[in-house]
Amino acid sequence: MNIRQIEVKGVHAASDVRARVLIIYTGGTFGMTHDNSGALIPFDFASIVEHLPTIKNLGLAFTVFSFEQPIDSSNISPEHWRLMGKTIYDNYTDHDGFVILHGTDTMAYSASALSFMLQGLGKPVVFTGAQLPIIDPRSDARENLITALEIAAAKNDDQAIVPEVCIYFDYELLRGNRSKKVESMQFDAFDSGNYPPLAKAGVKIDYNFNAIRKPDRETLQLFTDFETNIAILKLFPGINKQVVEAVLSTNELKAVILETYGSGNAPTLPWLIELFAKSINQGVIMVNVSQCPGGMVVQGKYETSKELKRIGVLSGGDMTTEAALTKLMVLLGSYRVDRCKELFTLNLTGELST
Repeated sequence: MNIRQIEVKGVHAASDVRARVLIIYTGGTFGMTHDNSGALIPFDFASIVEHLPTIKNLGLAFTVFSFEQPIDSSNISPEHWRLMGKTIYDNYTDHDGFVILHGTDTMAYSASALSFMLQGLGKPVVFTGAQLPIIDPRSDARENLITALEIAAAKNDDQAIVPEVCIYFDYELLRGNRSKKVESMQFDAFDSGNYPPLAKAGVKIDYNFNAIRKPDRETLQLFTDFETNIAILKLFPGINKQVVEAVLSTNELKAVILETYGSGNAPTLPWLIELFAKSINQGVIMVNVSQCPGGMVVQGKYETSKELKRIGVLSGGDMTTEAALTKLMVLLGSYRVDRCKELFTLNLTGELST
């Protein structure tokens, strides 16, 4: 797979632009148009001005990259994350902010992944997309892109206002690694149940400065190695031993994310605890995240989570499944198991309340 720089027709960079923004077009509903038969296909992003003429009036200079073959976000993979991360890293110095146009289905996974890949980020990386294609008269694509560009360019005393990876959708800016897709039929597709919005867009963009995270280092560092031998095991009433054994016996398994009940609770079945303990003793990292969209794991609060804590299951606190998964992928791609366990429990990029 490749990414290519494209020239946007109808936009000419002026010498007095207020910011330079790099756009990465990956595909998704946002950029769909009709072919001769009426079927929806990805459009040529070079013609974006035809669909969104007001983009010329933002006072911004644009650099635009597009996937050679725009994809449905259901097909996203770590290879695509590497491509996005490297494009940002290679063009970081010359731009004030970055906007990634992405399908909604896996946007929270991609935003979470990039938050862990781009350590020391000091500029905005804003994911956005649309529930309706930009050609649709009622499309949310126009407002989402225009405001995402404004946020990517926003500065205060020559410093980026939102120097982190985030998602802008339906008038709200959310931290990327706190977000989940919660709607497929309404415009408010995303929510961050355990963290307040970073901004709300009305007549003006109202930033929640207390919620915005500042860089913890001066130099940007890019992590591009991923470990994908990870499983997600969602617990449910009636789960049987054969199912759990099948997951835990996966060849080369490095980590398991347990999606538990409430504040981190699980059945106290002896065989279940025994299987978990056996995997942990064999070097598999096992972490506990809640199935609830809000709240957090507190292992030991109830009797039904004490055993998980005793055998060495790590608490995921109030992390989303998307954040826990991509965090493990990046950590296991770069560190030994013991160091991964240590770093997983730390708040690295705002994904975890402390």
